[in-house]
Amino acid sequence: MNCGSKPHGSSGSCAARGRKPTSCALEESPFLSARLSGSRVALLNLVGTRSTASHFLARIIGDAVERVPTRFIGWFIGKGASDRIFKAKECCQFGAAFWLSAFLYLLLNLSPASAATFSATLDRNTMTAGESATLILTFSGGEPQSNPAVPSVAGLSINYAAHSREFNIVAGRYSSSLIYKYVITAVQPGEFTIPAIRAQVDGAILASQPLTLKVLKDDQAGASAKFAFLKLIVPKTEVYVGELFPAEIQLYVVSAQDLQQPQFKSDGFVIGKRTEPRQGKVQAGNMIYSVVNFKMSVAAAKVGTLTLGPAECNLTLRIPRANRRSRDPFDSFPSDLFPDFFGRREELRPTTLVSEPLTLRVLPLPTQNVPPAFNGALGNFQFSATASPTNLTVGDPITLRVLIKGKGTLDSLNMPAPDWREFKTYPPSSTVTNTDELGLEGIKTFEQVIIPQNAEVKALPPLAFSFFDPEQRTFRTLTQPAIPLSVRPGAAAPAQPTILAGGAQSQDAPPPAKDIVHIKSRLGVVAQIRPSLLVQPWFLALQGLPLALWLAAILWRKRQDKLAKDPRLRRRLRVEQVVRAGVRDLARLAAANQTEEFFATVFRLLQEQLGERLDLPASAITEAVLDERVQGRGAPPELVADLHELFQVCNQVRYAPQRTSQELISLVPKVETALRRLQALDVRLESTIRV
Repeated sequence: MNCGSKPHGSSGSCAARGRKPTSCALEESPFLSARLSGSRVALLNLVGTRSTASHFLARIIGDAVERVPTRFIGWFIGKGASDRIFKAKECCQFGAAFWLSAFLYLLLNLSPASAATFSATLDRNTMTAGESATLILTFSGGEPQSNPAVPSVAGLSINYAAHSREFNIVAGRYSSSLIYKYVITAVQPGEFTIPAIRAQVDGAILASQPLTLKVLKDDQAGASAKFAFLKLIVPKTEVYVGELFPAEIQLYVVSAQDLQQPQFKSDGFVIGKRTEPRQGKVQAGNMIYSVVNFKMSVAAAKVGTLTLGPAECNLTLRIPRANRRSRDPFDSFPSDLFPDFFGRREELRPTTLVSEPLTLRVLPLPTQNVPPAFNGALGNFQFSATASPTNLTVGDPITLRVLIKGKGTLDSLNMPAPDWREFKTYPPSSTVTNTDELGLEGIKTFEQVIIPQNAEVKALPPLAFSFFDPEQRTFRTLTQPAIPLSVRPGAAAPAQPTILAGGAQSQDAPPPAKDIVHIKSRLGVVAQIRPSLLVQPWFLALQGLPLALWLAAILWRKRQDKLAKDPRLRRRLRVEQVVRAGVRDLARLAAANQTEEFFATVFRLLQEQLGERLDLPASAITEAVLDERVQGRGAPPELVADLHELFQVCNQVRYAPQRTSQELISLVPKVETALRRLQALDVRLESTIRV
């Protein structure tokens, strides 16, 4: 790189264009132009034929380096200084372009490059004649040179629809995918195979897997005139008992709401795993339906001619109403602009859709030529086995790993069991890895620990796995040859001393060697099982405690409400409490010979009880009240006489308070009797007084 050469250029052309000679000299220097153009070409050569994103980034940086604003620098410095700084500027520009190119090359080439991939899928594998499916071609890590050409298939119409691009950033890594969509329309029923599709991506030819599309006969007469219908689809109508097969419920609806999960009658069948519903669009006749697919796995549980279905689905259809003309000026607006403000133009109709039932013939498994190793496996499988280690000592464990891969009832598969006569075995463990959403295909892995018992073992016994293939209608047996082993004898146990009969055991003799403790097959007694709480009387009684408390609270609340509404009742209850407490005090005061306190209590009790009966304040009760309001108004004469006597005794005590304890005690029953008779007095006394 010669950074000291002088600039070359003609200033005449610049003058012809009306520019300053100095800036033109900087701009039109052949040396600088060659350096900048060369750096751009070198940058593109460095990235080569990597991804499109890398090539695009290289072009952007190369163009930026090539378009250096030399005119601005020449104008800023002036005529006299241009020759002095041109050498330094030219050298710096070329050096910056070189190092930027090198940095971009390292950035793009040191990051791991993902190989281009190409896949082809169908949005559904089963449809009805006259409907359409979507073929999706996905390119990742590269782009085809042109739109992929899909081979023509007799009976199918395949047309290009659209393409789109997806961008993803996962864990800081950028990836993009180009997606092409083709619409496939079936004109006749049958099973069609779309051959492998080939496309050229970044100079390499990529091919997809062939796809199978099953087209059923259109058994939905007048589907174009319906707003919704239901289909129940199975791949075949003749299965074996225990065979697992997929079933699909297809809901076709134009517009609906409140959609519920479809249900169907499955007497004699076992429903397995269900998938999340998937939705798509399809045109049948002159109507476009939203298709919701519900997939599940089904297995027949008994032999005979069984009926699967019908399937039922509850939903609310939104059916457009007829457009009737009206004089309302607002009807000139489109009906879909203001559907709620000016009234709905559709009818909501709750509907239950019912599909046609399917009749399936369930066959029994053959009873002839059943292999000895058959244990009930149905499907189509591949079988392999490995063991490690194979070079070991007697007593060392060996891990036997068996892989069964294929399509069928993976969950019910059992590990092949050869003759383990020379081995000690432990129960195997298993894991299932499904490769499809319904669990019909996958891999089941078994692992079992076995231990050779002697050095004479030379190999693991051969393994055999038998299953019934429903497609070929026959039993098949897969075998694995014996796996060679190299078993060395174990270390010899130390010699045990001879023990003479009747002799004492030596203190220095080592304890006998203990063998490996076997794994307990049964845990034994862990804890005493006691009767359940549900049969314990105290537990049952405890369950009724909340109810009893609730009833008590209700009764207490009602009593409080009743007392709040009836002041007479509230006063009567209070007076009864006062009388009971006063009678107890009379006995105590009589025994203590407290005369004044005794008769004061008698007088107070008479006032309280008569006041409550006569609905008068207690302070207003005197002996005169007996003559004015009690006598001659229905009260018994003997009661009135007793009350007069008690009032007179209370008045006499004020002037002659000396009384003996026996006299006071003899008065207590008389006071008690008078108060009790007052309490038992009918309320008619009050009514008579008021009248």
